[in-house]
Amino acid sequence: MTSSLAALEQRARELLDPVHYDYFAGGAGDEITLADNEQAFRRLALLPRVLRDTSGRSLATNLLGDPSSMPVFVSPTAFHKLAHADGERATARGVAAAGLILIASMAGTVAISEVTAAAREIDREARVWFQLYLQPEPEVTTELVRRAERAGCTALVVTVDSPVHGRRAREDRHGFHDLPASMCAENMRGLPGTTGDAVRPIAMSPDFTWEHLSRLRETSQLPLVLKGILHPEDARLAVEYGAAAIVVSNHGGRQLDRTPASLDALPGITAAVAGRIPVYLDGGVRCGSDVVLAVALGAAAVGVGRPVLWGLAVGGDKGVTGVLDTLRSEFEHTLTLCGIAELSELNAGLVATRGAAR
Repeated sequence: MTSSLAALEQRARELLDPVHYDYFAGGAGDEITLADNEQAFRRLALLPRVLRDTSGRSLATNLLGDPSSMPVFVSPTAFHKLAHADGERATARGVAAAGLILIASMAGTVAISEVTAAAREIDREARVWFQLYLQPEPEVTTELVRRAERAGCTALVVTVDSPVHGRRAREDRHGFHDLPASMCAENMRGLPGTTGDAVRPIAMSPDFTWEHLSRLRETSQLPLVLKGILHPEDARLAVEYGAAAIVVSNHGGRQLDRTPASLDALPGITAAVAGRIPVYLDGGVRCGSDVVLAVALGAAAVGVGRPVLWGLAVGGDKGVTGVLDTLRSEFEHTLTLCGIAELSELNAGLVATRGAAR
């Protein structure tokens, strides 16, 4: 973690209710995977090239056809009003100002229609994707998809690593299992099976299979991104079942402890996919050189989660933009020092294991 981001997290920790800070910062079990997500980047080194003209380079790319100012997106995280009064509205404005794609959480404290509207206050072309947990009642899942479509979301990101909630010691220690009375998961309001504008709980279920994904594909024309893939065989199945992209992710270390760090799982996933669909990554990305390492190892783009929350807590939408602008500056600086003139030049030949002979 860079010193600037460490200082930002410390300031956020001072501002946040300790219970809410631990909710955002904590992980499952003994938090081994949580720590390893960051440590995996520190185990690697970059091998720079020299005497190469890097002037005029563009960082811009596209994700499933949606423009992005760099190969970075904002990963879905829940309950932003715990960090700032404007919640996901402020996050959306901050991400749009940075020219990036926001993946809005189904567990947002602001409804998806208001999230996309806030993003488009800043940039009429802002892109927002919707993160979805399949729900046991098909009609509930369908209504959530329809709301995302009506809001103008351009992709569905289905989280597939959560048949049950992860066990998180920090939340148990605080007894934090419900939002304050003034907040709720607004996307769950007024769904089928409820009366009026009552709010349903988000359900996890171990019953879902790949066939449920097939049925979801019949429900919507939006591209489906599967988030939470760590096993190469699941990556191959994702391609077979029509996923438009994969996010290599261990849920930020918040579901199953002892899984590999996302970065360590990445090469096996990219080999299994063999270029048939884009592979993205999140988990442990804390600075621009992390972005370079992940892209060099095969990620088409990387997601950031907790750093955005720290920026939101400290500075609202401007704090979010500040985090992303800092990441952009570090990313571009690292590319220059590595002699990279085009993003397409990033490859595994630029990466070595720290301390190992080349």
